[in-house]
Amino acid sequence: MPFFKKFSRKNILLFFALLGPGIITANVDNDAGGITTYSLAGARYGYSLLWMLIPTTVSLVVIQEMCARMGAVTGKGLSDLIRESFGLRTTFYIMIALFLTNLGNTISEFAGIAAGLELFGVTKFISVPLAALLVWLLIVKGSYRIVERVFLIVCVVYLVYPLAALSADVPWGEVARAAVTPTFRADGDYVAMMIALIGTTIAPWMQFYQQAAVVEKGITAENYAFTRLDVVIGCILAVVVALFIVVACAASIHRQGLPIETAADAAMALKPLVGDYASWLFGVGLINASLFAAGILPLSTAYYICEAMGWELGIDKDFRKAPEFFWLFTISIGIGAATILIPGMPLLFVMYVSQVVNGVMLPFVLILMLLLINNARLMGKFVNGPVFNAVAWVTVAALIILTALMTIDTVRPGAITALVKLMAG
Repeated sequence: MPFFKKFSRKNILLFFALLGPGIITANVDNDAGGITTYSLAGARYGYSLLWMLIPTTVSLVVIQEMCARMGAVTGKGLSDLIRESFGLRTTFYIMIALFLTNLGNTISEFAGIAAGLELFGVTKFISVPLAALLVWLLIVKGSYRIVERVFLIVCVVYLVYPLAALSADVPWGEVARAAVTPTFRADGDYVAMMIALIGTTIAPWMQFYQQAAVVEKGITAENYAFTRLDVVIGCILAVVVALFIVVACAASIHRQGLPIETAADAAMALKPLVGDYASWLFGVGLINASLFAAGILPLSTAYYICEAMGWELGIDKDFRKAPEFFWLFTISIGIGAATILIPGMPLLFVMYVSQVVNGVMLPFVLILMLLLINNARLMGKFVNGPVFNAVAWVTVAALIILTALMTIDTVRPGAITALVKLMAG
């Protein structure tokens, strides 16, 4: 009976009142880059990589739960805690790296908006400026409550991917077996795709935004249990969306052996295979995800830099009260959108640099997080327990190894293939 008493009307209402940071943070990572990665995984390798989504979900839940817990217990953002515990110099270098990474990712989101709307005949010279203005007005003129509600509604649009997958002829028995049967290949490209699936799901900015959102929402240790549920639900929903993207592309594009390079290519390829309906849904999903992330990524940049420097921050403030916060957001939006409109701009190079920096930064951020959450002076009784600590450190170790391999292969193409051959020989 005690278990069922938790589902009282009061607790249910409290959960919905605290709903937001976990679901928004996890789902925004299904951005243009994420959708492209999942599309390529399904189009190139069919269902064989679906099993990766289970350990990825566990890793995502563990990491995001720690951030939310630190925010609820300390009332401070991750940048704040890093500065206080590890000094200004360490914080400064991390902020510079994260700023450059997020800027590169923001540019890729506007590239996703441009590519998605071009599927419907809208030129980037119209779509990108309008999208930038829309995102800017929402954050600068809206309150935290309004912004959060808009983002939660946007999360619902991700349901278009299950609809797109259901439009294809999917052998669900084969999908179920692939989801629980680990498959390996002595192929460098296959290993690189495994790494990319994890790398696209867990990014450094997520930890900073998750914790900042928990703090701004005013969540405390007393009602943290509801936020933990928010985190778990958000992570599961995000990975379920990823699963349907892989399935949609595997059931149609992979079966036909068609080559694709981007998520926009996937939307176009679906049209003759499963009809206009699925292709339209896939394109709408790409536009939605890119627009969603184009708002969150610059916002996360403003949050963690202002926290690190001790400046005023928050959506509920304005330019007069928090000028640095809103100028950082505005500059990120402006550069991201303007870059897409420059003729001949090497966008692939920008994405390449941001990927390398992202790969280098992620292990450092995760290690600092674990040191902080095991600090009894900061966390009190909310430090990690031995079992959870073991899971967290194993997760971090795996991420460090995989991220290092991804970064090495990015810097030196073919490095993973050579490593696999060496191990096989």
